[in-house]
Amino acid sequence: MKVIVISDTHTQHRKLGRLKGDVLVHCGDIEMGMGKDVDVIADLDEWFGTLDFNLILVTGGNHDFGLRQLLRKPTPPFKNAVFLCDQTVKSKGVIFHGSPWVPALSSWEFHADREDRQKAWAKIPMDCDVLITHTPPHGMLDTSRSRKGLGCPFLLDRVSKVSPKYHLFGHIHNSRGKTEFNGTTFVNATSVNSQYELVHMPFEVKL
Repeated sequence: MKVIVISDTHTQHRKLGRLKGDVLVHCGDIEMGMGKDVDVIADLDEWFGTLDFNLILVTGGNHDFGLRQLLRKPTPPFKNAVFLCDQTVKSKGVIFHGSPWVPALSSWEFHADREDRQKAWAKIPMDCDVLITHTPPHGMLDTSRSRKGLGCPFLLDRVSKVSPKYHLFGHIHNSRGKTEFNGTTFVNATSVNSQYELVHMPFEVKL
């Protein structure tokens, strides 16, 4: 199974071209900022419909105000993708779980306080193969330009117990990359740099 991973596209998804694989994962931050830009969500969904994948999975990020607005409606926000909010999907024997919550950013979307994050991470199943979040876990590709670790320590605790094969995320533009620890491969798949310029191509993961 070929999994293509993107994150933090910030309205620039079409610059990535016509991607192809078995599963496409978007780890959130579809929009640019504080406005409720539902048109960006519609354009992303339209773009998804042009791509050659069996399954497209999306979670949200702290910039995704328009997405959060759409989630309050009775219809799903995407026609061509599955949105994951503390939810699990199984495809060809591979178990994916997605969750959008972020620490610290109380005035942004998908912020969750300590207690709510702990409850959310507890829903990650023990048999999870691929974990999709927006925030990194603490200490894993989470260093900002000011050299601060901005990941969630409670997420790290849960990931250490679950030991998924892959943990896919974005959020911290300064720390794009891949690392391995205790049997889990961590991927920060942000597509933009710290100036919000789309400069990175997607990661490819094989299962």
